[in-house]
Order: sequence, then C-alpha cells, then structure tokens
Amino acid sequence: MKIIAFNGSPRRNGNTAKLLKEALRGAAASGADTEYVDLYSLNYKGCISCFYCKRKDKDHGTCIVKDDLSPFLTKAKEADALLFGSPIYFLSLTSGMHAFLERLFFSNYIYSTEIPSVFGKKIPSAFIYTMNVTEEQAKEYHLPQNIAAQEDFADRILGIPPKTLWAYNTLQFNDYSKYESSVFSESDKKAYQEKAGPICLKEAYDIGQSLVQGTTK
Repeated sequence: MKIIAFNGSPRRNGNTAKLLKEALRGAAASGADTEYVDLYSLNYKGCISCFYCKRKDKDHGTCIVKDDLSPFLTKAKEADALLFGSPIYFLSLTSGMHAFLERLFFSNYIYSTEIPSVFGKKIPSAFIYTMNVTEEQAKEYHLPQNIAAQEDFADRILGIPPKTLWAYNTLQFNDYSKYESSVFSESDKKAYQEKAGPICLKEAYDIGQSLVQGTTK
C-alpha cells in the first residue's frame, strides 16, 4: 500500500515537515510504502475554472492543467491514504495547500447524483495543522470552524472523515531576539514545546499507523 504526504509549508524542514515525516515513519513501520512531497518546491497554480473535469465527453476526475503538480494529482488518486500538512496563515491553510486541494478535490467532485465518487474507492486521510497561537487563542478566533470546510470536502470526496492533528504554540524562529517579536515569550514557547512537542510527534506517528490500519481492514 502507498501513503503520500503533502507538505503545504514553504519551510522544508519546519514544524509541519517534521510532523508529516513522523507520520510517514509510523506508516512505514506498519508496512506502507511512503512518499513525501514539498508543494512549495513545485511550480503550479490553483483551479482555473475551465470545467474540463466536469465534461460528459471527457475523463471525469482529470485536471487538464499541465504543470509541476499534474503528476502528483495522479499519484494522489492512486494512493491508498493521504496526509495533508499546513501551517496556519491568517486563520487558514497556506495558499500553496489551498491551490493543491482546489485541483485535487474539485477535479474529483462531480455535479452528478449518479456518480457518488470519481475515485472509485475510499481513501483515508489526515490533516496536520501547525500554528503560532495557543489552543485557547485558536478557539477564540474560531479557527476550527474556519477550516472545517476542507475537512468536510475530504470526507465527501475521499469517502472517509479525515483524522486531524493540531500542533499549537509552535516556535517560528530559532532566535527571537533577531526579529520584532515582543508580543511573544520565547522562553514560554520553548517550555511549552518541551512538553507538547514529543506528544505531537507521537500523535503524528500514531496517525501514520492508523491510516495503514484503516486501509487494511
């Protein structure tokens, strides 16, 4: 079986990348073949609203736009499970992750009561979110509600409600003294991450294993 992780962070070795790679490590330990993709290393755009994927005389589920993302859309459709990782920017996913999901989800979402799923199978998935805010602030800003639509579409299009992992109060910088960041306490953040960091890594590992188990039942 094959699991692919898509990193929607421009940082190739940041918080999101670390959690995605740990999830893949858990999947690999359970026997899965894994692949990791840095979306920001690719040159691509979001949906251009051409509706080729909805044409009755064309292949449903095919995004006709040709760019660096095209082969990975095919790979995603062929995968047995998918991991989506994104830092939270202004209470939403990154533009890179949004553009990827537009292309993946919309091209496989058909306006038809006769075609329940273009995929033809259920694909377990998980969203991993990393963010600078605390859990309390995320709730205060209604963050879960802001991004719930993406999870709903994953459920509808992939056929299974996605698992989620929320990593709060992450470190943005290695040295906060170099940046205008007086609203934060570097020491408090580091103290929080000393406790929460290993827990999040364990949760990511477990998610990877659970995705494998979900495809082999």
